[in-house]
Amino acid sequence: MTPPPEPAPPETAARPTFTLPRTVALVGLMGVGKTTIGRRLADHFHLPFVDADEEIEKAAGRSIADIFAEFGEVGFRDGEQRVIARLLDEPARILATGGGALTHPLTRERLKEKAITVWLKTDIKVLARRVANKPHRPLIKDRDPIDVLKEHVKTRYPLYEMADIVVDTGDQSHARALELVLDALKRHLDGESK
Repeated sequence: MTPPPEPAPPETAARPTFTLPRTVALVGLMGVGKTTIGRRLADHFHLPFVDADEEIEKAAGRSIADIFAEFGEVGFRDGEQRVIARLLDEPARILATGGGALTHPLTRERLKEKAITVWLKTDIKVLARRVANKPHRPLIKDRDPIDVLKEHVKTRYPLYEMADIVVDTGDQSHARALELVLDALKRHLDGESK
């Protein structure tokens, strides 16, 4: 009599056939999914995930909204620049940046030098729906999100164009957005190695 067959191992997500040589920094407008997709990307690569906004709050001992209220956007961006510079000096990780991080020239310079930047992009109507009624977003407090996003498209899209990779995630599921980012990263790294 033969023993019963071993149970099949549980299904696991396919792991990448490539490694990340340095930090991957996600950039893009608020609501595009930098944090959500970033966490999934970090899980996929078994790397730490860091949200720059959370690190800024830890470093300052106060919320982003409180920092904006006391120091304004310029003061916030200076602190953000210092936090991102510190994070980029640490081992490879997945980093979700704030939507306006690239407005600071030193942040742009450090990201270009030390990270693979991925611009997550989608239609602003989708973004407006996602960020509406979010009190933790000081830039849309008491304003119509679509108006703020239109302004950001004009001022920030030219900065986001510095990204190494652009991924239009549309209004896809997070799982599909992750696949799109992984495919784009693989193509980018294959191109770097040639």
